[in-house]
Amino acid sequence: MKSFIIKLLLLLVLLPAFAHAQEADTLLKMDELEFVDGGISETSIDSAGVDTTQNLKKTTAVITTEEHANSESLLGIFLAGLLGGFTALLMPCIFPMLPLTVSFFTKGKQNKSQSFIRALFYGISIIVIYVVLGLAVTMIFGSDALNALSTNGVFNFFFFLMLVAFGASFLGAFEINLPSSWVNKMDAKSDKGGWAGIFFMAATLALVSFSCTGPIIGTLLVQAATSGALLGPAVGMFGFSFALAIPFALFALFPSAMKAMPKSGGWLNSVKVVLGFLELAFALKFLSNVDLAYHWNWFDREVFLSLWIVIFGLMGLYLLGKIKFSHDSNLPHLSVIRTFIAIIVLSFTVYMIPGLWGAPLKSISAFLPPQSTQDFDLNQGSLISGSHVTDVSKRKYSDLFHAPLGLNVFFDYEEGLQYAKTHHKMVMLDFTGHACVNCRKMEATVWTDPQVRSFLTDHVVIIQLYVDDRTELAIEDQQKTSSGKLLKTIGSKWSYLQSSQFESNSQPFYVLMNPANRQVLVKPKGADYDATTYLAYLNEGLKAFSLIK
Repeated sequence: MKSFIIKLLLLLVLLPAFAHAQEADTLLKMDELEFVDGGISETSIDSAGVDTTQNLKKTTAVITTEEHANSESLLGIFLAGLLGGFTALLMPCIFPMLPLTVSFFTKGKQNKSQSFIRALFYGISIIVIYVVLGLAVTMIFGSDALNALSTNGVFNFFFFLMLVAFGASFLGAFEINLPSSWVNKMDAKSDKGGWAGIFFMAATLALVSFSCTGPIIGTLLVQAATSGALLGPAVGMFGFSFALAIPFALFALFPSAMKAMPKSGGWLNSVKVVLGFLELAFALKFLSNVDLAYHWNWFDREVFLSLWIVIFGLMGLYLLGKIKFSHDSNLPHLSVIRTFIAIIVLSFTVYMIPGLWGAPLKSISAFLPPQSTQDFDLNQGSLISGSHVTDVSKRKYSDLFHAPLGLNVFFDYEEGLQYAKTHHKMVMLDFTGHACVNCRKMEATVWTDPQVRSFLTDHVVIIQLYVDDRTELAIEDQQKTSSGKLLKTIGSKWSYLQSSQFESNSQPFYVLMNPANRQVLVKPKGADYDATTYLAYLNEGLKAFSLIK
């Protein structure tokens, strides 16, 4: 039951695996860069007569930043898989099988070490089976496709429908089962005994428990695939299977500990139902990604919040026993743990309600659609009070994007550079995305810091470049690489710029630049939720800019 609390906290914090919105197909070399509309090329000279090629050498240090971001992403995926595995242990398809399986390894005349070795091999077999599944996802889709999944509208809508189906399954509408012939074949092979028999026992467990673990595995694979990390699916499945395998080995080594386990009962189905509500809430983020990338404007912030309030409100009522599904047993009384979890869920529900009128809700702002999509926002005045609000309505793409916090923001690379050059200000390139969770969190929690916001208002021209936007470019703005690939959308144009010039495809990605010669002033930076260190980074760039200005 403790997994309820952990799962809810995971939803509130959201692991970095769901943080990256990317569209770069590969990390391209600069000799492939050829912009047909007068943008950057390998030998391009800016209007001041400065060769920009030499300045691109300064960006080689970005590779370490990218590697660090990828390692953080893989760690987040592994932790999500680990949490998913521990949660799966509490499902009604697996938990009752735990004592039966462990008793198989401990019965007979074999000693404790033999039992442990056999159970350990069983656990390793589980890990191998699920890791192979993760590797298969990567091999089927390929690294390029995985990088594009998080921003592809069709895939995001498919993921939304898939997670809704998973949620409905957990709520008891139907069960997702694999063909019984598969289970029978695996079960027959497991009867042969020996090491091969133990391996097929693990395969049988994976098939039999699929109705419970399938939605969890599917959610993890979607989360890992859309992270953009090549090994994401395999790492996620390793974390999941590792958590699933641990109890079998430990209980085989210490069989007496089985007595301390809670007995199976109706609480196992309650785990499924709570996860069903969480699946529905998680699915809405994918629908929001599609809505933002294609500018449908159907799924605004208050609509998203309304649905989350209802979902978590119903979850709280369910935990209190006010709602009952077909597979639920009678609930004669509330346990203390269940009551505490209901309090947490309902408190979270109440916390979200002021967001319908524009409250920033900083703890979950990373998941929500941008504040600019709010139709009725009582908080807008406090957000921009005390600072000059720049009119960006006449700037390129201002009809598609909105400047956060009333800051001086451009949405076109060349237009922003020209403005900064004219006004002798430092440029901050902000490679961002509609589906980028960390980008929204930076804007809501770091940029709102008074000192950071004052710096961004007074000393910087921000150029926000959305790498996942699906708006088609005008013919004159479309670009073609030397390899013949035509960049037809706003997102593909900026994604290509980021990957080719700065050798990075993760977001957010901040580049401080001198607009006169397009020189990168300091090492680019990713997400940093400490306002103090982020401000130090900005000051470091301003100091370098002042020395050469």
